[in-house]
Amino acid sequence: MTVDNPAGQVGGGHSYPVTVSVDGVPVTGRAGQTIAAVLLAAGESSWRTTSFGDAPRGLFCGIGVCFDCVVEVNGLADVRACLRRARDGDVVVRQHITLPRETP
Repeated sequence: MTVDNPAGQVGGGHSYPVTVSVDGVPVTGRAGQTIAAVLLAAGESSWRTTSFGDAPRGLFCGIGVCFDCVVEVNGLADVRACLRRARDGDVVVRQHITLPRETP
């Protein structure tokens, strides 16, 4: 990708493949796709669990308003997968954060 071509499109509007590692497994997408789009195209519907109850979460709003789609990307936690464009070589890790419960 270049500054003149941020989506990584090559002649005729076609984008080139990118490979990201998701929990150590290589997943291929297309340049310009968000990490959420790459995960959905690979058949993944959830990539995070809730703090209480371990309920699965993935794409909900798709526009960065909620935080259901957060993942760790290249060591940075709480990245919204719906906003972050996938880059070749990205290392994506599913998140599970356990928050302390309040004691009565």
